[in-house]
Amino acid sequence: MDNNALAQLLFPDVTASPDDMEKRFPPRQLPEGANVTRIGPSPTGFVHLGNLYNALIGERIAHQSGGVFYLRIEDTDSKREVEGAVDTVINAMNYFGVHFDEGAVSDGDNGAYGPYRQRQRKDIYHVFAKHLVERELAYPCFMTAEEIDEIREQQTANKENPGIYGKYAKCRDLTIEQIKENIDAGKEWVLRFRGTETDEYISVVDAVRGKLEMPRNNMDFVLLKSDGIPTYHFAHVVDDHLMRSTHVIRGEEWISSLPMHVELFNVLGWKQPIYCHTATLMKIDEETGGKRKLSKRKDPELALSYYQQEGISPDAIWEFLLTLLNSNFEEWRIANPDADINEFPYSLSKMSISGALVDLDKLRSISKDVIGRMPAEKIYSEWLGWCEKYNADFADLIRRYPERTIAALNVGRNAAKPRKDLETWKQACDFMSFYYDETFKISDDMPAEVDDATRKEFFAEYLSSYDHSDDSSVWFDKVKAITDKLGFAVKPKDYKKNPDQFKGSIVHITNMLRIALTGHANAPDIHEVSHVLGEDIVRARLEKFV
Repeated sequence: MDNNALAQLLFPDVTASPDDMEKRFPPRQLPEGANVTRIGPSPTGFVHLGNLYNALIGERIAHQSGGVFYLRIEDTDSKREVEGAVDTVINAMNYFGVHFDEGAVSDGDNGAYGPYRQRQRKDIYHVFAKHLVERELAYPCFMTAEEIDEIREQQTANKENPGIYGKYAKCRDLTIEQIKENIDAGKEWVLRFRGTETDEYISVVDAVRGKLEMPRNNMDFVLLKSDGIPTYHFAHVVDDHLMRSTHVIRGEEWISSLPMHVELFNVLGWKQPIYCHTATLMKIDEETGGKRKLSKRKDPELALSYYQQEGISPDAIWEFLLTLLNSNFEEWRIANPDADINEFPYSLSKMSISGALVDLDKLRSISKDVIGRMPAEKIYSEWLGWCEKYNADFADLIRRYPERTIAALNVGRNAAKPRKDLETWKQACDFMSFYYDETFKISDDMPAEVDDATRKEFFAEYLSSYDHSDDSSVWFDKVKAITDKLGFAVKPKDYKKNPDQFKGSIVHITNMLRIALTGHANAPDIHEVSHVLGEDIVRARLEKFV
């Protein structure tokens, strides 16, 4: 067969050559050792934790090496595409602090290696598709979906490997005349790679998993679909070569496709990027107690929108994901409690190949630590930003009282063991509500050890001696004096030893005071809270109990 004639028949409008594409997308001028990485999400409208997980890896190894990190939209499957999904991806990554040096943006592209949306690169793929046809490495296939289903059923019955190869590749030996007849008859066709029947094995060194060995590709896999748009297999190879990616970071579910990708890099004469197949995100199943893969249907925590709606700080998400990604991160954080997270020397060699366990309890614990390290002004800013989107009423409230709010956020932070009350911005709206009369309410019951009469007497005595200018030592001495006068043990251990000699202990008294001021038995230091609230609010709240 005249393969040049076939290539011209299939791609009559393609005039550019592979060399033209190499000139259009030349090697990047970067320092020695600089890495070029990307993420390539599909625009389905669902941005998941795995996208962020892999984005963090790409961002770290690119920026730590002085390289480039870019966003490519892999939109070859038009049936799954959702309108506005690209903006959803971009906004989610921006929210979580993932910044791209180039790639797709809301209104187009940013960078010299675009377009960064695969459907817009159709002419580029066709140049290399035509080139493969000219070399007798690709051919048009006119088999229908029904024919392929029949082949699959036959292979299943014969316990053979599924796919189009060997005797099942019914169109690989069509003559150019037969191909013309089919095209003239209006039959749809896909372009298939011409596989080689072989018993050879390939070996690939994965940066995460080490040496991988598997059978060389023998499948006649699809390069271009009937609409001329490439499959992931073909698009990824062409794009990562021309965009000069040094590393391909993707989930372990793509390992089985590796022989196809290696085959394409080899026949096209291109240097293969370093593959990094990451571990699957897992969780503990509540029913079985065993690990299972996170499910879009079952697990809301797979969606990045879950973390946005819950108000989990992006800084906490980064810390959490780094504990999954590098086995030495927690040790580094303990040694460097105040260091910027970007100072952590991320390494692909420290990644685990077993399933990464997404433990929300651990995430919330990390979040408490992260917020505990933040300056109050940063907490205010991030919390307000979250409230403006998810809790407009509370946003109005903390904007109305910025000084009180920042003072409240500083309560308990200078103690020997600083309090860590806040874990999410959503939870902060509940926990901090007692600082504002507009949202203050009594949630906990008063201690049973303090009867109504004693309660009224205590608050009357407390208010009569209350001086807002007292320091904490003088203030507490007054509380102890009233406690003793009412027949309660000033020292909790005295009450524990001789409970019959006292009505209760100072713990019951201070809990009662704490509940009256904050609505909760578990709340920060009463003296500090009082000075954040101000004397007028303190007196107004306590007088209701007299």
